[in-house]
Amino acid sequence: MRPRRTRIKKLGTRREFERAFSIRLRVFVGEQGVPREIELDSDDRRAIHYLAFIGDRAVGTTRVLIQRGEAKIGRMAVLKSYRGRGIGRALLRRAVSLARKNDVKAIFLHAQVPVIGFYEKMGFRCVGRTFTEAGIPHRKMTLHESSPGSH
Repeated sequence: MRPRRTRIKKLGTRREFERAFSIRLRVFVGEQGVPREIELDSDDRRAIHYLAFIGDRAVGTTRVLIQRGEAKIGRMAVLKSYRGRGIGRALLRRAVSLARKNDVKAIFLHAQVPVIGFYEKMGFRCVGRTFTEAGIPHRKMTLHESSPGSH
């Protein structure tokens, strides 16, 4: 049987948002111990959200917040049993594409330290020091347009 292709969809319905938030709660709150009240925040109302599907199953999500000429990609989560299948790459590419269409001057994210390598392969570079967000060490990363993984 051929593996199913990942499909990325911009969210529009309440049900789709519920599915995205459910993934985030499972990954960040359930697996990583992030407090629920920190995970779902006011930026959710202003951001553009995406869901990744394999068949009819929602398996990953991310959001993009565009403000002051910058795009912040965040809350990227893939269900544990679907990791390592390119879903994160597909979500990140869609988020970067949206940012570029909005002609932002910078694209950045806050990466959990253990997954910095993933973002580096996609063309992001660390800037600044390690900081703690929700009890988890992070680094700010910016997309460098000249890097091979950024196109």
